[in-house]
Amino acid sequence: MNMAMMRLRREDPRVVGSFKLHRRLGAGGMGVVYLGSDKKGQRVALKVIRPDLAEDQEFRSRFAREVSAARRIRGGCTARLVAADLEAERPWFATQYVPGPSLHDKVADQGALSAAEVAMVGAALSEGLVAVHEAGVVHRDLKPSNILLSPKGPRIIDFGIAWATGASTLTHVGTAVGSPGFLAPEQVRGAMVTPATDVFSLGATLAYASTGDSPFGHGSSEVMLYRVVHEEAHLDGVPDALAPLVRACLAKDPDDRPSTLDLSLRLKEIAAREAQDMYDGRPPAPRAAEADRPTGRLADTYPEPQRAQRRPQGQRGATPPPRGATPPPRGATPSRGSATARGNAPSRGGGASRSDGAGRTGTTGSGARPTPAGRGTPAARSNTRSGGQSAQRRPPPRGTGTRLRPANPRLLRQRIFIFVVVTLLVALGIALVQGCQGPG
Repeated sequence: MNMAMMRLRREDPRVVGSFKLHRRLGAGGMGVVYLGSDKKGQRVALKVIRPDLAEDQEFRSRFAREVSAARRIRGGCTARLVAADLEAERPWFATQYVPGPSLHDKVADQGALSAAEVAMVGAALSEGLVAVHEAGVVHRDLKPSNILLSPKGPRIIDFGIAWATGASTLTHVGTAVGSPGFLAPEQVRGAMVTPATDVFSLGATLAYASTGDSPFGHGSSEVMLYRVVHEEAHLDGVPDALAPLVRACLAKDPDDRPSTLDLSLRLKEIAAREAQDMYDGRPPAPRAAEADRPTGRLADTYPEPQRAQRRPQGQRGATPPPRGATPPPRGATPSRGSATARGNAPSRGGGASRSDGAGRTGTTGSGARPTPAGRGTPAARSNTRSGGQSAQRRPPPRGTGTRLRPANPRLLRQRIFIFVVVTLLVALGIALVQGCQGPG
């Protein structure tokens, strides 16, 4: 059934019971569904039965039993029954309006769902079927177009052909009720329906959500019904994590299918595992302390702060004295032979490390003379000697392995994953408890 809103037609009623009709939501085999509201503004999905079916007394009796069974369903991710009139000229019933696209429309517009999404939707639908079956009702027409994806989770709608457990699937002799491709084999044969009948339809629905196509292909109703009874389902595009469970749901024998409770538990486990795999497959987040990570190389033999820094030849200005050195007296001019006046000219001395007149340490190669100290005051010479000795006693610079290592990234990812999985499970549980139970 197409649930897209359309304007009311001339033949459509404007008021049904105490509800005012606003739009058409769609039309199905039993009648037309309208968007309506009561005096308090509560919106409902109201279905009015077709005139030809309304004249059939057998249908009216069956419809009355179905409405009575639907009243017993509480929560379970289903659209709650609000009101019904079985004695009207055209019987009708109103259920809670569920905003959101159907599973069929979402897959048709956006493509197949991921394994984690299919598992989460299937787990919620399985819990909904548990409540339906506990009320003694079998849906009998579970398919993608009868599943609405509301903000509070998936909801099962359209119990128009629902029947009590153990009833026959034939409305008239030789006529199966339901949608070809999603019917169970016992429905096609006209045998007794059980909760396992809805499990088969749920398996076909999950296969459609995973692949975007029916597991029994396309064709006429007769061809589809024959495939359901005699041929195996095609599950080529179903993810490996879901394929065994979906295949078990599509077993020809109802006794070989899993129960709805077992199906819900197994789908929850698959959803959690798939969420973990999706998280592990993401690229690692950039590390904030990447620049401070130790490089593993040994520190240089010479202290970095005391190394001689070459200056361009065009700059002849004096360099500031190091910390702890006595500044030259005012008015004193550097001599011509001092390193301050001549800059850091390479020397010809031996391979020792000595300081110049400004207190800087120069590294000389083999066969080179050390840079002569400036011809300044005796205090400058003493500061030069003390500056060279203190420079070699300084600790190595930061950033060469002295900082603490960052936290173990693998342990951090594991803690984040555990937090995300627990949060998802808690959110899913809250959504199922609050959204699926519905108002009392």
